[in-house]
Amino acid sequence: MDYTEFMRAAAHVKPSARQMAWFDTEFYAFVHFTVNTYTDLEWGLGNEDEKIFNPYDLNCDEWVEAVKSAGMKGLVLTAKHHDGFCLWPSKYTEHSVKNSPWKDGKGDVVRECAEACRRGGIKFGVYLSPWDRNSKYYGTDAYNDYYVNQLTELCTEYGPLFMVWFDGACGEGPNGKKQVYDFERYISVIRKYQPDAVIFNDFGPDVRWCGNEAGTARRAEWAVVPTELCFRCEKQTDGALREGDISYLYNTEEQIGDTSVIQYSKALGFAGAEIDMSIRPGWFYHEKEEPHSLDRLFRTYINSCGANTSFNLNVPPMPSGRFDPRDIARLKELGDALRDAFGEEKKIPVTLKTIDTGSDTQTKIEIRLPEKRKIRFVDLKENIAEGQRIESFRLMNGENCIYRGYTVGHRKICWVNAETDCLTLFVTAARDTVDMREISVYGE
Repeated sequence: MDYTEFMRAAAHVKPSARQMAWFDTEFYAFVHFTVNTYTDLEWGLGNEDEKIFNPYDLNCDEWVEAVKSAGMKGLVLTAKHHDGFCLWPSKYTEHSVKNSPWKDGKGDVVRECAEACRRGGIKFGVYLSPWDRNSKYYGTDAYNDYYVNQLTELCTEYGPLFMVWFDGACGEGPNGKKQVYDFERYISVIRKYQPDAVIFNDFGPDVRWCGNEAGTARRAEWAVVPTELCFRCEKQTDGALREGDISYLYNTEEQIGDTSVIQYSKALGFAGAEIDMSIRPGWFYHEKEEPHSLDRLFRTYINSCGANTSFNLNVPPMPSGRFDPRDIARLKELGDALRDAFGEEKKIPVTLKTIDTGSDTQTKIEIRLPEKRKIRFVDLKENIAEGQRIESFRLMNGENCIYRGYTVGHRKICWVNAETDCLTLFVTAARDTVDMREISVYGE
């Protein structure tokens, strides 16, 4: 296989319909809620008394309205965290809401949240931790049956799910043993009952971890990655460009999808990255913590949704079951800032003209404005339904380069400071013919 053939194959690795829907969702909420909310811990021990869980003022409609105010389009609830406590009355354990004082044991947080999401017009998903520090089955073959039973409950009793989120944590259970997770079986259950749901896991099959919880994407974030890393992805190419060893790859590596790495991959697949972080330092609610600044959250949005990833922002409820008023206010501020930056009134109409470069893998596109304007953002989108291709680009204002970038993918937001009536997008390298989906310009 020669270089041109290899790169063309890489350029035509495509997302599934469920992955495209996930990319278009872009920004959604995580809600971490369990017994840890009452013990002030991040990781529960698994031996907590069910009676401590009492969200006496639970208001999932408030959750939904708060995340919608930030511009989020979905919500993922921690139905069960590592402590094993279930927010729904699972038939397969006593460590659940059915033995809490909340609603005299008749409550179901998962149902209330799913129904609130439907009323509010946003998508609903679930997190189900494979690690369970409470289950007596953990560390035995019987645990995989137990886990599949609970996963089936969530996939069949709460309506459509847009995402099922698997944590990679694997510690000891109450018997001192660790578990070998049967992820292939877990995935088959989701595909059977929720075929439109993307599955998050460190190694695919649909969405992978970005490698940190700090809210930062890579310099060049590729959704086309080696299946040696994301080995649960569908293999869409066959054969490496060069013989080599990439067994060292993990999600924390900087150059996962770069040509310098994929040339040694025997097969490539599609797995976009998710940026996940909390609105506060902790994932669960701690009264003394303050929400992050508006500036940090706004920049994280630019460096996630605007860097070919999604943004999963955690908002932890208080013990009462309500969101902290400080978090609600910060979410509204974030939404206002995003609407101010990317609202229709800030969008400048442009005329696009492709300039012939004589190259299949370089492109110049003239972006002409109706008049001279101050520009704050240039928003680029590739037609990734046909593959991710751009490796590097520049935005030019006349002879001046005002922005240097690498990948574009689903969306690349370029934060610029320019005053002009004409820009040029110069794609300096691509894996095949550049196929742009949209170019938008936003003024001050």
